[in-house]
Amino acid sequence: MQPLHVTLLTALLLVGCGGGGSSSAPQEEAPKLSKEELGDLLFGDANLSLTRSISCASCHNAEHGLADARYLDPAHGNRVHGALSLGDDGLTLGGRNAPTMGYAQLSPDFHKQADGTYKGGQFHDGRAESLKEQAKGPFLDAAEMMMPDMQSVIDRVKENAAYVSNFKALYGESIFDDTKAAYDALAEMIAKYEKTEEFAPFDSKYDRWLAGKAEFSEQEELGYTLFFSLNNTNCATCHTLNSKSESPKEGFTNFEYENIGTPRNYVSLAAKGLSFETTDLGLGGRADINDSAHYGKVKVPTLRNVAVTAPYMSNGVFKELRTVIAFYDHMAGAGGHALNPETSKPWDEPEVNATINHEVLQATKALSDEKIDALVAFLKTLTDARYEHLLD
Repeated sequence: MQPLHVTLLTALLLVGCGGGGSSSAPQEEAPKLSKEELGDLLFGDANLSLTRSISCASCHNAEHGLADARYLDPAHGNRVHGALSLGDDGLTLGGRNAPTMGYAQLSPDFHKQADGTYKGGQFHDGRAESLKEQAKGPFLDAAEMMMPDMQSVIDRVKENAAYVSNFKALYGESIFDDTKAAYDALAEMIAKYEKTEEFAPFDSKYDRWLAGKAEFSEQEELGYTLFFSLNNTNCATCHTLNSKSESPKEGFTNFEYENIGTPRNYVSLAAKGLSFETTDLGLGGRADINDSAHYGKVKVPTLRNVAVTAPYMSNGVFKELRTVIAFYDHMAGAGGHALNPETSKPWDEPEVNATINHEVLQATKALSDEKIDALVAFLKTLTDARYEHLLD
């Protein structure tokens, strides 16, 4: 499936990209686009960043699991191996690993549950209630697209005559009279694009297997059995089957928040010039929550496309998927994986100890190398068809 902008961009360029819409008439009538189509173009438009160098698609690449794959380019020079994304200036590093936008549409709006826990939202700490609110953040973030204010973003939008005509057609002739309303419209269109099938095709080998159109290997079958066995790995407790989202299809997350003892990423801390004692308090560190009971907790990620969206954890501390599973085995306390396979040294201490969910972790039985390999094989079956070539 090709992104919508592949077919739309040529048509859009026919009308030119200058003039602010009112002072320079387009050479031809602008193509009439839906909100989803215009959202696609805005998602990929680097002109909406300070130096016109990055777009939403830079950190959420449609060809790489909707995650940031720029670090794979040797010329990119990411000094933290993709654990954090580079901002518009090519130097500033973000605060956390950029999550995939794949299947993000399944997450319910952020809310507090009856038992005092939290669920849903966007970003690792859920600070954006919805996809629309999430879309507003990167443009103005000092470590991302670095635009100074909403008006500056809308001024960039108005440089493109086709954008102007479509904004007016979709939201009314007076849409640019109110900067906040125009910015809301911008975010709404990007969110609508992120809710399209392109972001959640449900066409992985797992989905084909469920439909009787594919067969699992013996190793994948073992991994499947282990994954959904609550008496064995306990994976499904947090990465649940048939999650209670608005979608009837499985997102492989319960959209809740957990601390599983992730260690600090010292490489990233050093690159940012921060003390090795720096602690990411996650959900509990949000100003509107500020609750030590939730320190260190981050949103349980989807496992869809997990095999092609390295590095892993909210701080990108692990490079390999197999390492993540070995780490779970270590945290369960019953396995023999006492060393981090990426460093051949003992695992670093958890960043936040007090809120680790030991009850869930210790319900996992010891994992042999054979079982870890089987789980990796199963997780690879959650890769969308368009990304399967990346598995090798």
